[in-house]
Amino acid sequence: MLIVFAGLPGAGKTTLARALAQERHAVYLRIDTIEQALRAFPALVGGVGPAGYMVAYDLATENLSLGRTVVADSVNPLAATREAWRDVAATTATAIVEVEVVCSDAYEHRQRIERRAIELSGLPSPAWQEVVDRHYDPWDWPRLILDTANRPPAISLDELRSWIDRSSIATGGVRALAGS
Repeated sequence: MLIVFAGLPGAGKTTLARALAQERHAVYLRIDTIEQALRAFPALVGGVGPAGYMVAYDLATENLSLGRTVVADSVNPLAATREAWRDVAATTATAIVEVEVVCSDAYEHRQRIERRAIELSGLPSPAWQEVVDRHYDPWDWPRLILDTANRPPAISLDELRSWIDRSSIATGGVRALAGS
């Protein structure tokens, strides 16, 4: 199964994606980590561009082909990146679960951004205004929307876990998508 997380910085996707990957013993692919590794490479000239996503798609394809569950964690702001994850699932004949993590409480979301500790060396947290101004294509297909506002991660993780398990049973392992 390919479980793809998307959402703005500070919504809670990394917390949930990491917990789910650990719980399911899944391969965890975090675009921020891949991009920081690329930026740290001295021979890389210019920006990272789509390279982090391209590396992640290939790693996901390889691991899914080996029968592993893969959890992909990224902002995934463009329809094209979301479609590419769907292509990975189709290429490997793997079920896909797409999860958009949101924080509907703007005050809480801003507090998360402003209080965030630097987790990856060299990757500063975005400023609140950068999050607000970030381009984020609207979705045009079904997915699970998890609102993390005003609730602990454990509650969101329970909801996510339950939804994945129900989807897997209902589809018999075929491509799983939720409507919201």
